[in-house]
Amino acid sequence: MKIVVCVKQVPDSAARVVVEHGEVTWGDAPLVINPWDEYAVEGALRLVDEQGGEVIALSMGNEQAKEALKHALAMGCKEAILVSDPQLQGVDSLGTARVLAAAVQKIGGVDLVVFGRQAIDGDAGVTAAMTARLLGFPALTLAAGVRGVSSDRIVVERAIEEGRQVVEGALPAVLSFTKDIGEPRYPSFMGIRKASRAEIPIWSLDELGLPAPQPHTSWPAVLNPPAREITTEMITGATPQEIAEKLVDKILAEKVL
Repeated sequence: MKIVVCVKQVPDSAARVVVEHGEVTWGDAPLVINPWDEYAVEGALRLVDEQGGEVIALSMGNEQAKEALKHALAMGCKEAILVSDPQLQGVDSLGTARVLAAAVQKIGGVDLVVFGRQAIDGDAGVTAAMTARLLGFPALTLAAGVRGVSSDRIVVERAIEEGRQVVEGALPAVLSFTKDIGEPRYPSFMGIRKASRAEIPIWSLDELGLPAPQPHTSWPAVLNPPAREITTEMITGATPQEIAEKLVDKILAEKVL
């Protein structure tokens, strides 16, 4: 199988995001591979372990996004490709899907395109389905696991609110994995060394044959949420009953009840 797994670089989930001068910033927090995309890489590698083939990591972003691709390489992906162009600044989910679909077509001969459930920065979770539509592939989203793969079909177990749903689709297809696929493997020492030396090609919009995207989403203003003033009062007393009575008086005075 030839699998392309799409990954994104995002701020660390522990980063404190604020707005400075109308721009969103996370300060000195490190940029990491999107945690959901680690499950996508794991799911793709497991399929290749079972079926044979190769996994190619694909990302869109600036030069820094190479670090997310190197993480995917260290986990076991065979190759990595970065799509980077100044004209992609501020592109929305649809524009991203168009770029990723064009890159998959340029790679050629792809059996599966794999995504994580969503990105933790935008949280839209629609890029996988949009990319599938643009490629003309079936979209098998929220996959908790793969039941079986043949030469031209794939059976997937989806994790939905009502439980589990088993669906079948034709290959090539687009999948998005949830964390139910299993814990992502740790990059091996040899994998980290190999990834650090990897030469990652960069494709521009011209190389993909795409015009500059027209942003469909704009942010007229971005503001920090208003600060909340919180005070804490410790209720003391000689006995638990006395403390409880004081608490009840406070609750009634504050009209909580």
